[in-house]
Amino acid sequence: MAQVKITALDVARRAGVSQPTVSRVFTPGARVSPKLANKVRAAALELGYRPNTLARSLITGKSRTIGLVVAYLNNPFYPEALEKLSVSLSQRGYHIMVFIAANLAEEIDPVIDGLLDHRVDGMILASVSMSNALTNRLSEEGIPFVLFNRGQENPDLAQVTAANFEGGRKAGRFLAAGGHRRIAHISGWQMSLNGRDRQAGFIAGLKEFGLEPFACIDSHYDREMAIDATKRLFAGDTLPDAIFVGNDHMAFAVIETLRGDLALNIPQDVSVVGYDDVQMAAWKTYDLTTLRQPANRMVDATVDLLLAKIDGEPVETHKIEIDSPLILRGSARIPPGWSDDSA
Repeated sequence: MAQVKITALDVARRAGVSQPTVSRVFTPGARVSPKLANKVRAAALELGYRPNTLARSLITGKSRTIGLVVAYLNNPFYPEALEKLSVSLSQRGYHIMVFIAANLAEEIDPVIDGLLDHRVDGMILASVSMSNALTNRLSEEGIPFVLFNRGQENPDLAQVTAANFEGGRKAGRFLAAGGHRRIAHISGWQMSLNGRDRQAGFIAGLKEFGLEPFACIDSHYDREMAIDATKRLFAGDTLPDAIFVGNDHMAFAVIETLRGDLALNIPQDVSVVGYDDVQMAAWKTYDLTTLRQPANRMVDATVDLLLAKIDGEPVETHKIEIDSPLILRGSARIPPGWSDDSA
């Protein structure tokens, strides 16, 4: 026998309230007294009622869905950030729809089409290349969006990143203060502003100590390229005594290569500093000194900025940079008397 569909009117009758009251209870952000909301939810649970979100979206013009586009999930920073974004948006009454796209603008267009077809209320673009044509299209479609962990030189684009230049500068200063003089950089993708800023900050930090980089090798945030770069750095007669790596994902590969393939001790023979402070960085296997990308603060800022844009509220700034503290562990020599203020 076909199951009888429970409607909002059925819930209203059981709870002794009006149908609009039931709708308000199941509409995120609507004002209903806790006592009345509990009464309605108890009736809904008893009857097995589930609100029709599709019908509501047709009435309100809002799907309560946010599209998230990421380039890849190999870097452990992104699964961790994705979980935090999902929780934060859920607490604000939104669902999240995830799409994977390569870091190429021509491969992103079909994904954007899919998100538009699903009538998302807004988009978060995480580590995705954004062409002018694509940002213009999103603006023309009237879809609010925020770039997460991916800066752009256009200050009018809504974006939330770590303070990458200052983070790179801290790494350079820290390694130079530790007595290192042949300091290499295995960088993130230099076509990305994050990668360029971290490298530029690193060079500036070394310059304060009268040093220049031993070498800078663009490894595209790619593990295999980082392994190859490490082997190349240690193939000559003069060897680096420290390496600043553009993210933790590559830094783990660098540490494994130094120990396993090159039989070097860390930090006695070479110091290693990463960037992100993902959970694995604290594992004893790596014990990685790194710049922390404050994911919780970045997520909160991203969600606040995006929802303000969705609601048409004014925002003070479209570009938010959040400081990256240096987290000291055992993979790098600590300068005598070094403190958090020293960076």
